[in-house]
Amino acid sequence: MNRTLFSEVQRLFERTYAAVGINLEECLIDRVRCSQLTTLAGASARELSELARTFLRTSDERLYVGIYYSNWLIEQLERHDPRSGLSNSNIRSLIMFVEEIDHALHAALQFKAGLRRIDSEDFARNLELQGIVDTYLVLLLFVAFFRKTQSISRTDRRWLRFHLFESRAHPDFEDENLRARYLETGELAASYTHYLDSLNGARRLDEIRNFHALPYDDKKRHILALMNRPRAPG
Repeated sequence: MNRTLFSEVQRLFERTYAAVGINLEECLIDRVRCSQLTTLAGASARELSELARTFLRTSDERLYVGIYYSNWLIEQLERHDPRSGLSNSNIRSLIMFVEEIDHALHAALQFKAGLRRIDSEDFARNLELQGIVDTYLVLLLFVAFFRKTQSISRTDRRWLRFHLFESRAHPDFEDENLRARYLETGELAASYTHYLDSLNGARRLDEIRNFHALPYDDKKRHILALMNRPRAPG
Protein backbone atom coordinates (compact mmCIF):
# COMPACT_ATOMS: atom_id res chain seq x y z
CA MET A 1 0.00 0.00 0.00
CA ASN A 2 1.34 3.42 -0.93
CA ARG A 3 1.89 5.67 2.06
CA THR A 4 1.45 9.40 1.93
CA LEU A 5 4.27 11.69 2.95
CA PHE A 6 2.12 12.72 5.93
CA SER A 7 1.65 9.15 7.17
CA GLU A 8 5.34 8.37 6.70
CA VAL A 9 6.35 11.34 8.84
CA GLN A 10 3.81 10.49 11.54
CA ARG A 11 5.00 6.87 11.56
CA LEU A 12 8.61 8.02 11.92
CA PHE A 13 7.77 10.18 14.93
CA GLU A 14 5.70 7.42 16.54
CA ARG A 15 8.56 4.94 16.17
CA THR A 16 10.84 7.47 17.84
CA TYR A 17 8.53 8.50 20.70
CA ALA A 18 5.15 6.78 21.09
CA ALA A 19 1.96 6.09 19.18
CA VAL A 20 -0.83 8.63 19.55
CA GLY A 21 -3.55 6.12 18.66
CA ILE A 22 -5.11 8.23 15.90
CA ASN A 23 -4.40 8.96 12.27
CA LEU A 24 -3.42 12.63 12.38
CA GLU A 25 -4.14 12.90 8.66
CA GLU A 26 -7.82 12.83 9.61
CA CYS A 27 -7.24 16.13 11.44
CA LEU A 28 -6.54 18.05 8.22
CA ILE A 29 -8.82 21.06 7.71
CA ASP A 30 -9.58 23.33 4.76
CA ARG A 31 -9.02 27.06 4.33
CA VAL A 32 -12.51 28.02 5.48
CA ARG A 33 -12.15 26.14 8.76
CA CYS A 34 -8.64 27.55 9.19
CA SER A 35 -10.03 31.09 8.91
CA GLN A 36 -12.73 30.33 11.46
CA LEU A 37 -10.26 28.88 13.96
CA THR A 38 -7.80 31.73 13.41
CA THR A 39 -10.52 34.24 14.33
CA LEU A 40 -11.38 32.27 17.46
CA ALA A 41 -7.70 32.02 18.45
CA GLY A 42 -7.29 35.79 18.83
CA ALA A 43 -5.23 38.62 17.39
CA SER A 44 -1.77 37.06 17.78
CA ALA A 45 -2.80 33.98 15.76
CA ARG A 46 -3.33 36.18 12.72
CA GLU A 47 0.42 36.82 12.63
CA LEU A 48 1.28 33.15 12.18
CA SER A 49 2.04 31.72 8.76
CA GLU A 50 -0.85 31.43 6.34
CA LEU A 51 0.86 28.46 4.70
CA ALA A 52 0.62 25.97 7.58
CA ARG A 53 -0.92 26.01 11.06
CA THR A 54 -1.95 23.66 13.86
CA PHE A 55 -4.96 24.43 16.05
CA LEU A 56 -5.56 22.85 19.47
CA ARG A 57 -8.53 23.04 21.82
CA THR A 58 -9.94 20.97 24.66
CA SER A 59 -13.53 20.12 25.49
CA ASP A 60 -15.02 17.48 27.80
CA GLU A 61 -11.56 16.13 28.65
CA ARG A 62 -10.74 15.60 24.99
CA LEU A 63 -8.16 17.23 22.76
CA TYR A 64 -9.22 18.44 19.33
CA VAL A 65 -6.61 19.02 16.64
CA GLY A 66 -6.84 20.83 13.33
CA ILE A 67 -3.92 20.86 10.87
CA TYR A 68 -3.99 23.25 7.94
CA TYR A 69 -1.78 23.35 4.84
CA SER A 70 -2.33 25.87 2.07
CA ASN A 71 -2.94 24.63 -1.45
CA TRP A 72 0.28 26.36 -2.50
CA LEU A 73 2.37 24.41 0.02
CA ILE A 74 0.83 21.08 -0.99
CA GLU A 75 1.38 21.86 -4.66
CA GLN A 76 5.06 22.60 -3.97
CA LEU A 77 5.53 19.26 -2.24
CA GLU A 78 3.69 17.41 -4.98
CA ARG A 79 5.72 19.13 -7.70
CA HIS A 80 9.01 18.60 -5.85
CA ASP A 81 8.41 15.49 -3.75
CA PRO A 82 11.10 15.40 -1.00
CA ARG A 83 11.05 11.60 -1.21
CA SER A 84 12.82 12.09 -4.54
CA GLY A 85 15.38 14.47 -3.11
CA LEU A 86 15.77 17.68 -1.12
CA SER A 87 16.54 20.96 -2.86
CA ASN A 88 16.00 24.69 -2.55
CA SER A 89 12.66 24.08 -4.28
CA ASN A 90 11.12 22.02 -1.50
CA ILE A 91 13.08 22.33 1.75
CA ARG A 92 11.13 25.29 3.18
CA SER A 93 7.84 23.60 2.32
CA LEU A 94 9.00 20.34 3.91
CA ILE A 95 10.04 22.19 7.08
CA MET A 96 6.56 23.68 7.49
CA PHE A 97 4.90 20.38 6.62
CA VAL A 98 6.90 18.36 9.16
CA GLU A 99 6.64 20.91 11.97
CA GLU A 100 2.84 20.91 11.95
CA ILE A 101 2.70 17.10 12.18
CA ASP A 102 5.19 17.26 15.03
CA HIS A 103 3.17 19.91 16.89
CA ALA A 104 0.00 17.81 16.63
CA LEU A 105 1.71 14.59 17.67
CA HIS A 106 3.50 16.01 20.71
CA ALA A 107 0.40 17.93 21.80
CA ALA A 108 -1.51 14.64 21.75
CA LEU A 109 1.25 12.80 23.64
CA GLN A 110 1.44 15.52 26.29
CA PHE A 111 -2.33 15.56 26.65
CA LYS A 112 -2.35 11.78 27.13
CA ALA A 113 0.35 12.22 29.79
CA GLY A 114 -1.95 14.56 31.73
CA LEU A 115 -0.63 17.95 30.61
CA ARG A 116 -3.89 19.77 29.90
CA ARG A 117 -2.87 23.46 30.00
CA ILE A 118 -2.60 23.74 26.24
CA ASP A 119 -3.18 27.49 26.48
CA SER A 120 -0.07 28.07 28.60
CA GLU A 121 3.07 29.70 27.24
CA ASP A 122 5.25 26.82 28.44
CA PHE A 123 3.08 24.37 26.48
CA ALA A 124 3.45 26.48 23.32
CA ARG A 125 7.21 26.90 23.73
CA ASN A 126 7.63 23.20 24.44
CA LEU A 127 5.87 22.31 21.18
CA GLU A 128 7.86 24.89 19.22
CA LEU A 129 11.24 23.78 20.59
CA GLN A 130 10.46 20.10 20.09
CA GLY A 131 9.18 20.78 16.60
CA ILE A 132 12.38 22.49 15.48
CA VAL A 133 14.60 19.75 16.91
CA ASP A 134 12.56 16.95 15.37
CA THR A 135 12.35 18.70 12.01
CA TYR A 136 16.12 19.06 11.89
CA LEU A 137 16.52 15.32 12.51
CA VAL A 138 13.96 14.51 9.80
CA LEU A 139 15.83 16.73 7.33
CA LEU A 140 19.04 14.86 8.14
CA LEU A 141 17.31 11.56 7.37
CA PHE A 142 16.10 12.84 4.01
CA VAL A 143 19.59 14.03 3.09
CA ALA A 144 21.28 10.81 4.25
CA PHE A 145 18.84 8.67 2.26
CA PHE A 146 20.13 10.14 -0.99
CA ARG A 147 23.82 9.81 -0.11
CA LYS A 148 25.42 6.55 -1.22
CA THR A 149 27.43 6.39 1.99
CA GLN A 150 24.50 7.76 4.03
CA SER A 151 26.98 10.25 5.48
CA ILE A 152 26.10 13.92 5.80
CA SER A 153 28.69 16.56 5.00
CA ARG A 154 29.32 19.84 6.80
CA THR A 155 27.98 21.58 3.70
CA ASP A 156 24.74 19.62 3.99
CA ARG A 157 24.34 20.61 7.63
CA ARG A 158 25.08 24.27 6.93
CA TRP A 159 22.49 24.25 4.16
CA LEU A 160 19.87 22.63 6.39
CA ARG A 161 20.61 25.01 9.25
CA PHE A 162 20.38 28.04 7.00
CA HIS A 163 16.86 27.12 5.90
CA LEU A 164 15.69 25.96 9.34
CA PHE A 165 17.14 28.70 11.52
CA GLU A 166 17.63 31.81 9.37
CA SER A 167 14.09 33.19 9.71
CA ARG A 168 13.97 32.31 13.42
CA ALA A 169 17.00 34.45 14.20
CA HIS A 170 14.95 37.60 13.49
CA PRO A 171 11.27 36.71 14.06
CA ASP A 172 9.06 39.34 12.43
CA PHE A 173 6.05 39.52 14.75
CA GLU A 174 4.33 42.59 16.14
CA ASP A 175 3.22 40.56 19.15
CA GLU A 176 6.02 40.76 21.71
CA ASN A 177 5.28 37.34 23.19
CA LEU A 178 5.39 35.64 19.80
CA ARG A 179 8.72 37.31 19.03
CA ALA A 180 10.17 36.17 22.34
CA ARG A 181 8.84 32.63 21.89
CA TYR A 182 10.26 32.12 18.41
CA LEU A 183 13.56 33.80 19.23
CA GLU A 184 14.19 31.77 22.38
CA THR A 185 13.13 28.40 20.99
CA GLY A 186 15.08 28.99 17.79
CA GLU A 187 18.27 29.77 19.72
CA LEU A 188 17.82 26.80 22.05
CA ALA A 189 17.13 24.42 19.16
CA ALA A 190 20.15 25.64 17.19
CA SER A 191 22.40 24.93 20.18
CA TYR A 192 20.83 21.60 21.01
CA THR A 193 20.99 20.25 17.46
CA HIS A 194 24.72 21.05 17.39
CA TYR A 195 25.03 18.81 20.44
CA LEU A 196 22.95 16.07 18.80
CA ASP A 197 25.28 16.19 15.78
CA SER A 198 28.11 15.10 18.08
CA LEU A 199 26.35 11.86 19.12
CA ASN A 200 26.20 8.50 17.37
CA GLY A 201 22.86 7.05 16.32
CA ALA A 202 22.09 5.03 19.46
CA ARG A 203 23.09 7.79 21.87
CA ARG A 204 21.16 10.36 19.87
CA LEU A 205 18.00 8.26 20.04
CA ASP A 206 18.29 7.85 23.81
CA GLU A 207 19.00 11.56 24.20
CA ILE A 208 16.01 12.80 22.20
CA ARG A 209 13.64 10.37 23.92
CA ASN A 210 14.77 11.63 27.31
CA PHE A 211 14.60 15.22 26.05
CA HIS A 212 11.05 14.75 24.74
CA ALA A 213 9.85 13.69 28.21
CA LEU A 214 11.08 16.89 29.89
CA PRO A 215 8.83 19.90 30.58
CA TYR A 216 9.87 23.11 28.85
CA ASP A 217 11.82 24.65 31.74
CA ASP A 218 13.82 21.45 32.14
CA LYS A 219 14.49 21.29 28.40
CA LYS A 220 15.81 24.84 28.58
CA ARG A 221 18.01 24.11 31.61
CA HIS A 222 19.33 20.95 29.93
CA ILE A 223 20.36 22.84 26.80
CA LEU A 224 21.92 25.71 28.75
CA ALA A 225 23.91 23.19 30.81
CA LEU A 226 25.20 21.57 27.61
CA MET A 227 26.16 24.99 26.23
CA ASN A 228 28.12 25.82 29.38
CA ARG A 229 29.81 22.45 29.68
CA PRO A 230 33.60 22.68 29.23
CA ARG A 231 34.83 21.15 26.01
CA ALA A 232 37.31 18.28 26.03
CA PRO A 233 40.85 19.34 25.02
CA GLY A 234 41.93 18.70 21.47
